[in-house]
Amino acid sequence: MTKFSDLKLDPKVLKAVEEAGYETPTPIQEGAIPPALEGRDVLGIAQTGTGKTASFTLPMITLLKRGRARAMMPRSLVLCPTRELAAQVAENFDTYARHTKLTKALLIGGVSFGEQDKLIGRGVDVLIATPGRLLDHFERGKLILADVKVMVVDEADRMLDMGFIPDIERIFGLTNPLVRQTLFFSATMPPEIERLTRTFLTNPARVEVARQATASETITQGVVQFKPSRKDRAASEKRGVLRDLIAAEGNDLRNAIIFCNRKVDVDVVAKSLKKHGLDAAAIHGDLDQSQRTRTLDAFRDGTLKFLVASDVAARGLDIPNVSHVFNFDVPGHAEDYVHRIGRTGRAGREGRAFTIATTPGDDKALDAIEQMIGRDVPRVDRPGRADGVKPAPPEADVDAPEGKAEARPARSRRSRSRKKADAAAPAAAPAEEATAAAVEGAPAAESATVEADRAEPEPSEAERAEPPRPQSPASGGRRSSSRGGRGRRSDDEPVVGMGDHVPDFLLRSFA
Repeated sequence: MTKFSDLKLDPKVLKAVEEAGYETPTPIQEGAIPPALEGRDVLGIAQTGTGKTASFTLPMITLLKRGRARAMMPRSLVLCPTRELAAQVAENFDTYARHTKLTKALLIGGVSFGEQDKLIGRGVDVLIATPGRLLDHFERGKLILADVKVMVVDEADRMLDMGFIPDIERIFGLTNPLVRQTLFFSATMPPEIERLTRTFLTNPARVEVARQATASETITQGVVQFKPSRKDRAASEKRGVLRDLIAAEGNDLRNAIIFCNRKVDVDVVAKSLKKHGLDAAAIHGDLDQSQRTRTLDAFRDGTLKFLVASDVAARGLDIPNVSHVFNFDVPGHAEDYVHRIGRTGRAGREGRAFTIATTPGDDKALDAIEQMIGRDVPRVDRPGRADGVKPAPPEADVDAPEGKAEARPARSRRSRSRKKADAAAPAAAPAEEATAAAVEGAPAAESATVEADRAEPEPSEAERAEPPRPQSPASGGRRSSSRGGRGRRSDDEPVVGMGDHVPDFLLRSFA
């Protein structure tokens, strides 16, 4: 059996490895370290949790033992897709380089530029960064990448999912390919990643230690399928299923990561669990970096029991003793299922992973997962039906004000308009009767008007020439000054026009 002492690592590195309690390398470490020490490019393909970080950290420290960093010109570069993974790589570097004088800088978002600028300005041997923050420093003129001797791309397929490939290509272009050695690691090899490796790697040593996207045999998997009673209660009933699963696991559940597809669901589920007395916290990309760090630290040291996460935590994070994983949502990509449940059952330990699937909406996604892993995921009954645990009742909407139940479905406009029409019908009936009576009495009123006209004296010539004067609103004219009645005419008022008077401007010729 191969040991670390057989891999020609620097004695100071070996001492740090022994102090960390490791003697035997994992398959990816055994396959990647020797060609890396020879100066070759390496393409490592292995699922998460197999020790990829040490497979490039250890040879990188050995290769950099000679030489000195210059200001703003790092000697090596490690690119990571997320802040958490970058911080984890920095911790690994601190562990294995403790007996050397190598320096490092961590460039991630959510942290001020000032302190990072100082570290870069003094010169660093190892620069660990996310692509966005690295390019920010470069564009500000604080960084030169022409002297990078070793470049590492970690979790390349995750970079692809997050849209970082254009940034990666640009960063490769900022380095000198004549002096650059590239160590490239990915859990899967989609076509875009294959194209990237053909472009930037030179005759790489390909190290593939396991079939792509396979789940560990130490993980017990299960799918709980449920159909909501009502569409508007699907979310709350699904949270009830999650609480039933947690309760059914009992003392076997030491801690758990709960994955959701959307960031908004991460917050809602964490709030719901806390509301029901469970120690839970959320972590996703929209949270402040300091808060994300505190949450991860609390979960690692055991003070936090439930970590509700988006896929930002699905890859690369080294949390070694996770007993359970719950997929609150079926992942949209089959590969993410393996990365999610790979958070448990690590280093030969037993783990349990449960997925909550809504029927029939998640059937296609489940089929894709089972096709990829090459076996069926067992269906299990919802706890409380087969195990004797009382099912959790539907909860009130966690976003609603305290004391109010989940919002009732909104009434349709059609139903409201029908009610208004029904209420207006009795009132409209008397009006119709009055109108009919007015029509019937119209001949009598007309004859009375004719008699009155005959009785009136004939107007004089002056009165005939004078145009009629419209009455003002104050004197009871035809326009109502009340709100909502502007410009409306009363039914019993005659239409008032210009009469016989024609304004002069209308008689003018503009020809």
